[in-house]
Amino acid sequence: MNRSLNLKKLKETPRWDVIVIGGGATGLGTAVEATTRGYKTLLLEQADFAKGTSSRSTKLVHGGVRYLAQGDISLVLEALKERGLLRQNAPHLVRNQAFIIPTYEWWDGPFYTIGLKVYDMMSGKLGLGPSERVSTDTVTKAIPNLKKEGLNGGVIYYDGQFDDARLAISLAQTLEDNQGTALNYCRVTGILKDKMGFVDGVKVLDVENNEVYEVSGKVVINATGVFADSIIQMDHPETKKTIVPSQGVHIVLDRKFLQGNTAIMIPKTSDGRVLFAVPWHDKVVVGTTDTLMEEVSLEPRALPEEIDFILNTAGDYLVYRPKKSDVRSVFAGLRPLAAPEEEGEKTKEISRSHKITISATGLLTITGGKWTTYRKMGEDTIEKAILIGGLREKPSVTANMPIHGYVKSFDESDPQHYYGSDRDKIKALALKDKTLSEPLVKGFPYTKAEVVWAVREEMARTVEDFLARRSRFLLLDARKSIQAAPAVARIIAEELGFRRRWQREQVKKYTALAKGYILE
Repeated sequence: MNRSLNLKKLKETPRWDVIVIGGGATGLGTAVEATTRGYKTLLLEQADFAKGTSSRSTKLVHGGVRYLAQGDISLVLEALKERGLLRQNAPHLVRNQAFIIPTYEWWDGPFYTIGLKVYDMMSGKLGLGPSERVSTDTVTKAIPNLKKEGLNGGVIYYDGQFDDARLAISLAQTLEDNQGTALNYCRVTGILKDKMGFVDGVKVLDVENNEVYEVSGKVVINATGVFADSIIQMDHPETKKTIVPSQGVHIVLDRKFLQGNTAIMIPKTSDGRVLFAVPWHDKVVVGTTDTLMEEVSLEPRALPEEIDFILNTAGDYLVYRPKKSDVRSVFAGLRPLAAPEEEGEKTKEISRSHKITISATGLLTITGGKWTTYRKMGEDTIEKAILIGGLREKPSVTANMPIHGYVKSFDESDPQHYYGSDRDKIKALALKDKTLSEPLVKGFPYTKAEVVWAVREEMARTVEDFLARRSRFLLLDARKSIQAAPAVARIIAEELGFRRRWQREQVKKYTALAKGYILE
């Protein structure tokens, strides 16, 4: 992916078939859907791909066990199907993960076993493994750090686990592999309309060069997640609020707090939510919360009570009770939930199904949903876009289409396995220049070659782009990631021709950002 070439295409293309605003899971899925059907497609992202919610998930590709408990059968069926397709189309990014629900009351075992058998049945041929009741001995062997007092066994089931930001980058590359065009740091500042008052394109600010473009398109799709209302109001300023942002917070701990490779799912917390502890990149991700927020932000911050809730709930189940000083990183994301129709409806009760709306002037907006169903959301959105834009009907091909980097067999213990087929190209860079094989920080797997690759092939533009999303250093150990910032800044500057002043500013900016992920 080359940003300069893509800007040239932006200037030279007289009219696009589909313009997608938003470079998160929904926008990327929609743009891939459009371009693989043969439509001339442009994706615009105000910051970096997956900068917001889409890099801050629980790292699960799942049907949603708790949605089953809420009776949202259609959402679970859809998500289970999509989970299977994603595992099939991106095996380098999605893997099977065993989960155990520990049981401390005798009636919990049969209750969860029956529920999860229904979950298995709904998965059909795309299931990842059968759930079953397991003994106390099996549970403690799988999760040695689980509290044993009162434990009377558990239920094991299987779901998917993935790297959200890496999937986003792979989707951006898939978009380009199929002649689509993606641009980060291009903010939509206005909606263009024709003489009849119908949406006809967008006004775009290239944040890097401070240049403004007017871009024409047959269909404009608003896939900006929690920022959807700001785009809707560009089209129609009087529109009421349609999005309720709900914050989800996660903490990252060392593996000693879980031990073993099995994840824990705690189905009943003090406030009725579900809590997960999932092994990820040799750390443990623990979360999440569900807190109604008034304001939206690209950098939401965890509230003290959310951190306390996660630490206390995890501590109720683990032998080693985690403390604030044990937290390697804390991150928050905002879910774009549809505004509740009834006053006082709790966020955990609002459906996670996606919703597509079309304004009187033809702006198409997609909201809600989750990473697991990103492909189906894109498919449904483009079906509507075909009608609005008068596009020639073409069938969807994404259900059985490999995602960029697809490889069937690989070594999962290789820390670079998520690059898939690109992994050997990164190794080749390091063979050409031995200094590129050096780690950025001792004890962490990220190399200088990966920074070069991220700039040349993955449109990384800043230190944060690499440390937060091309690699996951920021989320795995915020303090240590600060040590890597100067080396990353130097390599990016060399690749893009930036001066030393830029390097200094980048290190300063990244350090300030990373401190927000550290619990003092």
